[in-house]
Amino acid sequence: MVGAVLRTQPNVKPVFVSVGHGLDLANAIEHTLHLTPKYRLPETTRAADHACRLAAHQEFLDD
Repeated sequence: MVGAVLRTQPNVKPVFVSVGHGLDLANAIEHTLHLTPKYRLPETTRAADHACRLAAHQEFLDD
């Protein structure tokens, strides 16, 4: 198997987890659950999204 549909929190839409380089599906699921203590998406994804939104907003203000 190369992927799974995983519900990280009760009553939220699931996320899709797939294997990576040197990572099997069981470990990918374990890492994803570890990184989602409060929210649906992993903290790393949330932080990257936040940083991109800030950069886009700043670029808009600079123009």
